Amino acid sequence: MKSLGEAELEIMQVIWNSDSAVTSNYILKELEGKRRWSLSTLMTSLARLSAKEFVKCDRTSGTNMYSYIISESEYKASAGTGFLKSLYNNSICNMVASLYNDKKLSDEDIKELKNYLNELGDDKK
Repeated sequence: MKSLGEAELEIMQVIWNSDSAVTSNYILKELEGKRRWSLSTLMTSLARLSAKEFVKCDRTSGTNMYSYIISESEYKASAGTGFLKSLYNNSICNMVASLYNDKKLSDEDIKELKNYLNELGDDKK
């Protein structure tokens, strides 16, 4: 799966958070405060997202309606796997150790992680 740039990810988050297909004007309005884009800039990004097969455009109603092809969970799983592979030699332990050693994990984070792992273990029983 291809990766998303920062701006493309922001567009996808708007689409993923919508209950149904959205217009480019809706996306532009939702991005206010994050991006100062013209409609033409957004349309260029939507065309790229379509070429990458992340979004589809339905033109049957006379208004371009954009919806996702790849779900947020599918993208996160793929991006997370790529991130883990490229930065941490495909080891979640290496990632957690790095965060811990750099003091990026709070005591609360560690407690939450332990509880989560315990729940996973309980689910397998």
